[in-house]
Amino acid sequence: MKQELKTQRSRELILRAGLRCFSQSGYKATSIRDIAKHAGISIGRVYHHFSSKLEIFTALLDQYWRRLEDPELPLNQVVAQARFPEDIADIAAAIREVVVENRSSIMLIYIDVIEFQGEHIQRFYRNMAANFKAAYESRFTELHQEGRLNQQADPLFAVMMIFRFLFQYYMVETSFGVEDHFGFDSDAVAGKVQDLILHGLLNPSTSETTTTTPTSAEA
Repeated sequence: MKQELKTQRSRELILRAGLRCFSQSGYKATSIRDIAKHAGISIGRVYHHFSSKLEIFTALLDQYWRRLEDPELPLNQVVAQARFPEDIADIAAAIREVVVENRSSIMLIYIDVIEFQGEHIQRFYRNMAANFKAAYESRFTELHQEGRLNQQADPLFAVMMIFRFLFQYYMVETSFGVEDHFGFDSDAVAGKVQDLILHGLLNPSTSETTTTTPTSAEA
């Protein structure tokens, strides 16, 4: 048991050091030597636990995915309650918590896009629509039956759009250090998003909401 704890501790040190190095310097600019130095262990010890730098990088991404899939994560608890769109403020607060607490891990996604063309994160986003549909399908059926939904609106698209927008919004705020970049504080932004979804942009009694397709000449 003592050896198992020692092994686990060493792996944690390596992963923590790898996260720091990768998130600050990128993948190619980080070496096993850098990771060993920040972990306070020998290079040989790093290779004892991980066969390559790539294995450390992918282990860190997998660690982040598992965190996002944890049923106890506050964001997942909000999703499980499926109260969209009345719960947009709760969704925003939970997403902000995820972004703030996982800033370094989220930076790995940008690194994967830049240095690996998104090779390691494709599987996560590939299933996004199916996962949201599974979580919210009953809720959307309920809203349809109650006659509360605009028949021309796509609620699944709306919830996915809001999740992606809020993740990006809080990334700019926390990782890029640009607060209130929409001209409002975070609570106000969440409120405006909810108001837009619930009430729309155009007044249906005074505005015609038809769209036209441009002709070939116009295009």
